[in-house]
Amino acid sequence: MIAQLHHRGPDGTGFYSDNQVGLAHARLSIIDLAGGWQPIHNEDKTIQVIFNGEIFNYIELREELLSYGHQFYTHSDTEVIVHLYEQFGNDFVNHLNGQFAIALWDTRTQRLVLCRDRVGITPLFYTQDGDRLVFASEIKAILPALRAKPGIDLNALDQLMTFWAPLSPNTLFEGVFELSPGCMAVLDARGFRVSRYWDWHFPLDRSGYHSADENTLALQLRELLIDATRIRLRSDVPVGAYLSGGLDSSVLVALIHHFSDAKLRTFSIGFDAESLDETGYQQMMIRQVNAEHSRIQCSEADVAEHFFQTIWHTEAPVLRTAPVPMRMLSGLVRQQGYRVVLTGEGSDEVLGGYDIFKETKIRQFWAANKDSGFRPALLKKLYPYLDVSPGRAQEYLRNFFGSNLDEPNLPYFSHVPRWTTTAKCKEFFADDVKATLRDNAIDLLAQSLPQDLPRWHPFNRAQYIESKTLMGGYLLSSQGDRMLMANSVEGRFPFLDHRVIEFANALPPKLKMKALNEKYLLKKSMGEFLPRDIVNRHKQPYRAPDIPSFFSAKTPEYVDAMLGEDAIRASGLFDPKRVQLLVKKIRLGRAIGYKDNMALVGILSTQIWHHLFMK
Repeated sequence: MIAQLHHRGPDGTGFYSDNQVGLAHARLSIIDLAGGWQPIHNEDKTIQVIFNGEIFNYIELREELLSYGHQFYTHSDTEVIVHLYEQFGNDFVNHLNGQFAIALWDTRTQRLVLCRDRVGITPLFYTQDGDRLVFASEIKAILPALRAKPGIDLNALDQLMTFWAPLSPNTLFEGVFELSPGCMAVLDARGFRVSRYWDWHFPLDRSGYHSADENTLALQLRELLIDATRIRLRSDVPVGAYLSGGLDSSVLVALIHHFSDAKLRTFSIGFDAESLDETGYQQMMIRQVNAEHSRIQCSEADVAEHFFQTIWHTEAPVLRTAPVPMRMLSGLVRQQGYRVVLTGEGSDEVLGGYDIFKETKIRQFWAANKDSGFRPALLKKLYPYLDVSPGRAQEYLRNFFGSNLDEPNLPYFSHVPRWTTTAKCKEFFADDVKATLRDNAIDLLAQSLPQDLPRWHPFNRAQYIESKTLMGGYLLSSQGDRMLMANSVEGRFPFLDHRVIEFANALPPKLKMKALNEKYLLKKSMGEFLPRDIVNRHKQPYRAPDIPSFFSAKTPEYVDAMLGEDAIRASGLFDPKRVQLLVKKIRLGRAIGYKDNMALVGILSTQIWHHLFMK
């Protein structure tokens, strides 16, 4: 099992076993390089723990635990976990500021505790195999221990082709589940049970929002971000930072430069395609803070070359090629001698940066006067790069964004256009697959939403759904942890410090997005430390070349093999004739827009996944 996780911890392995439990750990040495080998135990060795991740407030926790009389034998962040459990029982997790997947074995009570961080930065999967519970950081480490190989969960595939990822706790592997973010699982004599210890919460009315003026709140946000960044620089090895050229990574680099003593070392991606490349903004920020910088260039050929192996790491199909350059970037980080990077992921979800939040405001405005010609035209202003002829623009906007305008109070109103577009990938499903699907993906999501969500502000509803679907299921997983750990690099996310999230959740929505000015309070808080062109630039979503990577110059052999009629028929997931028509359309240069790109990448990655894990 542990051999499958060598890429997550190449520095060595540690083991514990007794007649009830076996624990194994692959180590990526970052804190207490000499003494931090796991498993770590308490004073009398009755509690054993292994964990993946970091506890950023371990220094403060250690001092507190020493005052209670606990004795430490290492200087690692891991050891605070065993003593916190001794002191506080299951409540230990609420004392942690970090990202973690924890397995703790209490020999006295014969009790296993599994725990995952609040937002799902660090992965943790489990399955019940007969009378055994098997768990690991990645599913590929679970598979060797099972009596029989799990099949494909078609409902999870249906959810992935709607939300970009299965609904937690589902995975593509039937009977294998993730421990959902913010959850703890306990296995003891009473059985196996999962409980939630943390979630995103928003005010039910105006009285629940921060009442201070925006200048005060901007300073409070800055102080929180300074501390969230400062504690994430704690390490016994050098720490770098990703720099995309966008607002979030630039804020992070500014925080390191102005409010820490850390050496500033930055890393970025450049693209051959001008529409994807942000090199100019990256250079602008590098000059401002005089950072030592390394950059990697990503071509269409690079995407094609690395895509197949990327799916081995994601363990799930993807609907875009964006993870590939992120894996290349973490490879550059490792090559330069770094194994820890800070990244700006999470800022858009926490502080209101996504275009989907702007869409929601405009669509709510439009829903109040559905016959207006002016109101939907605001969407064209929002997406100036939409390649739609003037004569067709109005019709296109109505068809694409006009979904459910009669139901503006739907809890998931914000996401209907995106999900409708993504779900078009399912038109390629084989008829047998369509007949097998039992549950409507959106209905399942609606059933899982918090009871209070309908009482939240529409902006906050959209934030919650975004954090629970795209962020948790895809951005932090396929595009985040998996691409970092593929090269044995740990990512750290200051914007996802739970204190920052809880503070931001109580901000009035107008301070997150003032009119259509996204992340308003973040800009007010940190704007003075950034070039004005970065503060004022139109938000550019991170994208990588999709269809052109596979069909421009030379089509890789695996693409023809995976998309061939025999291979499609063998997997049984897609309709061979429909897939061949899509491939023909692409080869003729007639593939257009997101629908064809998502369909091609989704089908190809699903076929690769099936080949790697099912065959």
